[in-house]
Amino acid sequence: MILACGGAATLLAVVLVGRWLRRRFLVVTVEGRSMEPGHRDGDRVLVDRLRSATVRVGDVVVVDRDGVPDRPDRPMIKRVAALPGEPVPVEVCAFQHWPIRTRVPPGQLVLLGDNPAGSLDSRQRGFFPADRLLGVVVRQLRRDR
Repeated sequence: MILACGGAATLLAVVLVGRWLRRRFLVVTVEGRSMEPGHRDGDRVLVDRLRSATVRVGDVVVVDRDGVPDRPDRPMIKRVAALPGEPVPVEVCAFQHWPIRTRVPPGQLVLLGDNPAGSLDSRQRGFFPADRLLGVVVRQLRRDR
């Protein structure tokens, strides 16, 4: 009888830990060339949903494709270039025809792909809503091929 209770407690613990892991982490497959050479098409990355509260410039993040018609159900992977209150990078200002001293408004982010030639990012779209942030990439897993 003691073993049965211990087994049930262990099973419950495994189920609870599994639920916690699914809520905290997300696995996303990279699509496209925008994050080359670091992340290539087909790579899989582990995303920490809780890290989105402490996102920093330079972090690779995953965001919903807010309003992007080509694949609205697929998340985008980009690098954070500027946070609210910070200056918008000159390359984004030039592409958007904004004054050089433009600052990121509250609740917005500047996101860039590592491969400018193959990326749809803040150079073309402007600001990304911070509330569309799904999490921060914490690890590259394996290629999905």
